[in-house]
Amino acid sequence: MNSRPASFDELDRKILTALMANARSSFAEIGAAIGLSATAVKRRVDRLRETGVITGFTATVKPAALGWRTEAYVEVYCEGAAPPRRLAEVVRHHPEITAAMTVTGGADALLHVRARDVGHFEEVLERIRTEPFIRKTISVMVLSHLLPDSPEAGASQPAPPQGAADVRRAP
Repeated sequence: MNSRPASFDELDRKILTALMANARSSFAEIGAAIGLSATAVKRRVDRLRETGVITGFTATVKPAALGWRTEAYVEVYCEGAAPPRRLAEVVRHHPEITAAMTVTGGADALLHVRARDVGHFEEVLERIRTEPFIRKTISVMVLSHLLPDSPEAGASQPAPPQGAADVRRAP
């Protein structure tokens, strides 16, 4: 993959919009909608993938269908300045953490956690808290999604089986 900033034109933007709306659209369907041949669309998609603009294609699934029935956001507060690299190492060991980012404000990081149920969420939270540099956490449970078609409302992997607390995500 190329690390230089990608340049793209209005046709590329239209292709990206079509793929973001439905990644299963054929090159012919996209081409017909924007006035290009299927071959030209394919060439552009290949270039967008090579330059890192398109990073992948995925399916969005209802989390409950995969066993994720509880969802929360967890603010993480660290002792001292925990480097983002160290935080990244920690979150990789918890398959229930579906997104993690460093943030501005009082917290050092924000974690998006999915769990089978509240008991499973509590167990995940306790595992996170065992890290020696984590001072405290503040959790906010999700009740409902106001934008049900957003990527945050979907799930990317099945829930671990009951009793599989030590399932580890590959880095």
